[in-house]
Amino acid sequence: MPRVLIADDDRAIRESLARALELEGYDTVAVADGVEALTRSRRDAFDALVVDVMMPGVDGLAVCRVLRAEGDRTPVLMLTARVETPDRVAGLDAGADDYLSKPFELDELLARLRALLRRAAPVVATSGPDGSGRTDAALRIASLRVDPAARRVWWGDGELQLSKTEFDLLELMVRNEGIVLDHTTIYHRIWGYDFGSDSKNLAVYIGYLRRKLAAAGAPNLIHTVRGVGYAVRQP
Repeated sequence: MPRVLIADDDRAIRESLARALELEGYDTVAVADGVEALTRSRRDAFDALVVDVMMPGVDGLAVCRVLRAEGDRTPVLMLTARVETPDRVAGLDAGADDYLSKPFELDELLARLRALLRRAAPVVATSGPDGSGRTDAALRIASLRVDPAARRVWWGDGELQLSKTEFDLLELMVRNEGIVLDHTTIYHRIWGYDFGSDSKNLAVYIGYLRRKLAAAGAPNLIHTVRGVGYAVRQP
């Protein structure tokens, strides 16, 4: 039974969402503010967090930033009444894995939550030919090395620190080196559904990857094909 923490200062939303998730088979803990959200997430293990952005005191963005700074990679679905692009980008910058604008349809929230849990599920590896337990060999492009089993990335001797979504996105493109992956394909492979034509999520994460690769000394590996998508190519 997946365990979900719900943090929202609106009692009606908090309680109705908890009831709805419990009817779907989730174990829920509901809290009213960011301070309590941090306290419970540090004390107990959760499979996902559903956090409202606009909470008094410690807001949802701060909750996410603190957890990520502490190394907590629990998937976070951010709820926000703000729909402007800078506000959505702020949530992703804080470390959220997904966002959903209020008011929202319960079916959509459930679908996004299922997608987050699928992506976060541990991969059970069987023994490979070398007996190491790994079934995925390291992927290489020039001096870039991606280890799918260990979920680690290096450029030369330096290791890149990537979030789960950043790693998943880079691995997908490296596995398809030279192939232009369209936006819809990437959204479905990484997030489990399409955000819609006006979404900026993908562009934000591509920007994160480009900056981290450049900081490590890598040349331009990720190429934009306007109106279509992105491709990783040999430098």
